[in-house]
Amino acid sequence: MAYDNICKYLAEEYPSEFFHWLLGEEPRDIQVIKTELSAEPIQADALSLLQSTNQILHLEFQTLPPSEPPLPFRMLDYWVRLHRKYRCPIEQVVIFLKSTTSDLVFNNEFRDTNTWHRYRIIRLWEQDPLPLLANRALLPLATLARSNRPNLLLEQVVAEVDKIEEKPLRGNLAACVDVLGGLRFDKNLVRRLLRE
Repeated sequence: MAYDNICKYLAEEYPSEFFHWLLGEEPRDIQVIKTELSAEPIQADALSLLQSTNQILHLEFQTLPPSEPPLPFRMLDYWVRLHRKYRCPIEQVVIFLKSTTSDLVFNNEFRDTNTWHRYRIIRLWEQDPLPLLANRALLPLATLARSNRPNLLLEQVVAEVDKIEEKPLRGNLAACVDVLGGLRFDKNLVRRLLRE
């Protein structure tokens, strides 16, 4: 759950960075919207509305693929509730944080008799770390990106965090690196590097 909260924090605190990374857009007028969706309340991880194009970016962060209800059904449920309320285009992205060989991380759709719903999937361990390293808001996610030398990648992330002059921001991002880095690295290693 801590991983989920860290990712929600990053997406709510830095929505324009997520729009730029995931949609390739340079948004100026983003509104973070309430993540609780009506009916029987369910909580989305992150919802941002790009007001100029009236488009919603819906992010779900997952450490492990199995869930109840199953993720594809949840994504359809989120889409229906969002569409009912906002009636605008919705870009849904599931970001898997922890490397796994499960086939479930390749399933990007819900199918049933006459229903077919698709969404994007990002397996963070397959992503190029450079765009994440280049954006301080995404630095904590870079700890989980593709690397032949993961310890060196972690050192790069910590070095980038150390360059941040604003002390509260540096502290918040270091805490996020500590939690998310723990999905891949020994927690003592992450903490030692953050203290150096």
